[in-house]
Formats: sequence, C-alpha cells, structure tokens
Amino acid sequence: MQADKAQKETIPFIDLTRQYSRYRYEFKLAIDRVLNSGIYASGAEAEAFEDEFGAYYGSPYCISASSGTQALEIGLAALGLGPGDGVITVANAGMHSTTAIQTIGALPQFAEIDPQTLTMSPEGLQSAITDESRAVVITHLYGRVADIEALAEIAVRENLLLIEDCFQANGACIDGKFVGTFGQLGSFCFAPAKTMGALGKAGAIITSDEETARRARKIRLNGDVLPRDAQLAWSRSRFMDEIQAAVLRVKLPLLKEMNLNRRMIAQTYAINLAEIDGQLGTINQVNGSVFQHYVIRTVQRDELKKHLHEQGVGSTIHYPMPDYDYNGHPGGVKLAVTEKACREVLSLPCYPELNPWEVERVCELIINKLADNEN
Repeated sequence: MQADKAQKETIPFIDLTRQYSRYRYEFKLAIDRVLNSGIYASGAEAEAFEDEFGAYYGSPYCISASSGTQALEIGLAALGLGPGDGVITVANAGMHSTTAIQTIGALPQFAEIDPQTLTMSPEGLQSAITDESRAVVITHLYGRVADIEALAEIAVRENLLLIEDCFQANGACIDGKFVGTFGQLGSFCFAPAKTMGALGKAGAIITSDEETARRARKIRLNGDVLPRDAQLAWSRSRFMDEIQAAVLRVKLPLLKEMNLNRRMIAQTYAINLAEIDGQLGTINQVNGSVFQHYVIRTVQRDELKKHLHEQGVGSTIHYPMPDYDYNGHPGGVKLAVTEKACREVLSLPCYPELNPWEVERVCELIINKLADNEN
C-alpha cells in the first residue's frame, strides 16, 4: 500500500527533500558546527538563534523551546495563567492550543470563527467571554492573518491577555507589523513542514516584557511555577536541540523568499480556481498571509481528495473535527461555522519548491472533477 501511494503521488502534499537538495551544503555546515562543538542541547546555537529570531521580529526577548506546543505552554504559564483561568481559543486548529491550555491547568473556551477566513471572528471572541476568561489565543490559521487588530481591541477592552499562535504563520504581517507582536506574547513552531521548519521539533516565544521573559526561562528550566497536576506532563525536556537551532539559523535569512514563493503559489491557485469559485467555499486571502497551507472548501471534499490521490496528487485535511469533539469537552459546545468548515476543508500542496506546472496540474484536476460532478 505504501509503495502504491508513493508511486501514484507524483505531486506530493509535502516534499522536504527538495529543500534539502537546494540547501544541502548550508545544512551540512551547520550540523557539522554542532557536532564539532560537542554540545548538543542548550548551547551557543540556541542562544544565537534566540538573538537572531528576536531581532528579526523586533522583539527584545526570545525564548526557544523543544517544540511549538512546549513554547506555547511555557508562554501561557509565564503570563501567570493556570487552574480556574478561562483561555479562549478556536476549535478548528488541530488541538495544539487546546492541549497547551489544559496542560497548564487552565480551561479552554471555544470561540466561533469567521466563515470567510476560518480564523477567530471578533463577534465570536466577544460571545465567548465569561467571568472566568483571562486570556485569548489568536491562531493565524494556515498562515492567514487573523483580524488581529479588531481582536486585540476587544482583548484590551475586556482586560484579556492576548497570545498569538503563529505556528503556521512565521513571517506573516499586516501593514508592516509582524504577527506575534500584537499582544503580550507570540508563539512559534518550527516543525519540519512549517513555513520555517527545523529537522525535527522546535519552537519559541517572543515577548517585549522582561518579567514574562524571565518567568518563561525559569519555567523552561524547571517548571516550578506550574500547577501541581501539570508537573508530570512537564517532566520532558523543554530546551531546543543545538542541531535544530543551527538549521533554523540557516533558514531564517531565507524566510522572506520562501514566503514569497508560497504567496505566488497561492495566487496561482486563486487565479486558476476562480472560474469554479461557486463550487468552492471562499476563504478570503488576507494581505500579508504566508500560506503554510492553501486550503479550499467543498461539500465534495472526501470525493475530491480521493480523486486527487488517484491522479497522483497528495492532499490532506486540516482539521477534520473540532477540538471539543476530540477532547470530549464538557458543556455541550456547538459551533456551527466551525463544524461546517471541518467537514469541507482540504489542503492542497503549497511549499516553496513546488513547480508552477505542478500547481496548474492540481487546479486542472480539481476543475475537471467538479465539472464532471456538476454534469
């Protein structure tokens, strides 16, 4: 079955070997530098990456971590959040924010999304606020910039801490201001397939607050400000590996170019698929978005996904069900727009090394399949 899949998917959903082939020499130099140092965790490479990543974002403090989820957990705890605190998030972003909130002992509270962008809507945030609400995690889903200015305005008015989940939106901005810098803290994931991926798991947070940074470093070291019932989950390593940091230092200067390539691919998809927009749910393209995923919506999602695979094109679903269904969340949460999106979204290949003819081939297959279904 695996061999059959590899043979058929001549346009894979993601192909990291293309990037490795292009930057093989630079990656090997960075890895050799770490191996020759004899220090493989919490060393000079991670410190240098923190300085360089913070400078890239204009943030005075950057704290690296062993994964994006760990970074978000550290950030939430560093802001003083814990048991009894409600933290508002969306339910269509793959559980990582929900899991981080629960790990620190806080309570996830789910807000509805905007049907045009699939990110948290200002109205959804306002409706989700309760007496227990202390913070909100804004996810820039698929690399699309959320309506961050309106959401930040509500957070300030309602005295909510604002954390930005930039896991899929590294380098995205609005009016020249990077996502991750609108609130108290921005969190990032550098898993291999992200807009700036390492060779394994890695993450970081940025903040402009010295005390938050101090607490984050203390939590990363020993977790001693976390609630008692979260200690077991925090017993694992929280430091970024030196090899991951060294590779990320190679990739950081390339981020702008790679994101530009993603935007060009997204534009090609948008132009080619415009003629069947009536059969695809519109997802608005926000200026400054970076398109870790190019996502379409259709009620024929599963059938289309199968067709693409049969024609040699990889695709996947981000994400097939709301967090509260995965989690058995109490309280009878039902978010109609979120649930409809989860039934319809399909992610198409969208990585910097994708060739224009490959994008056009994917579009051709989608157009022909939907046209056949309509006839």
